[in-house]
Amino acid sequence: MTRWMFTKRTLFYCSILISVSLCFLSGCASFKIIVLKDPLTPEEHLNLGVAYERKGELDQAIKEYVTASKKLPIAYLYLGNAHFQKKEFVKAEKYYKKAIRKEPKNADAYNNLAWLYYIRGKNLDEGEQLALKAIALNPEKDEIYKDTLEKIRELQKLQK
Repeated sequence: MTRWMFTKRTLFYCSILISVSLCFLSGCASFKIIVLKDPLTPEEHLNLGVAYERKGELDQAIKEYVTASKKLPIAYLYLGNAHFQKKEFVKAEKYYKKAIRKEPKNADAYNNLAWLYYIRGKNLDEGEQLALKAIALNPEKDEIYKDTLEKIRELQKLQK
């Protein structure tokens, strides 16, 4: 009886080994590697997203930014920018607003939302206030933010 148990156990392990081998050889998708701990930091996900974005791989960039956003609020700005590039303006607006809520002193988020309103030709009064807020928050970038403000004001005049 001990001999039969040994043979039975051996056959069982051999069948598992054969099944696994066949699965790998045939490209079976039933086995998955599960990563329990993300080896990348949120900052590394953000940097990887930037690299994807520079290569024009916006969907991959968005995935990395979403992962980074779990710990880094600045990632919402990057998500807004990526969706803006994809001309997904509703999503871009959502993420710019979220960036402002999470980091109320982030002047770029205010400016980018103002620019989005300019490009869409809507909410221009709000866009003007956003650009002014960006200028007040970060005077070092006032040339960029003033450009947004001037463009919005020009468009407001045309629409009146």
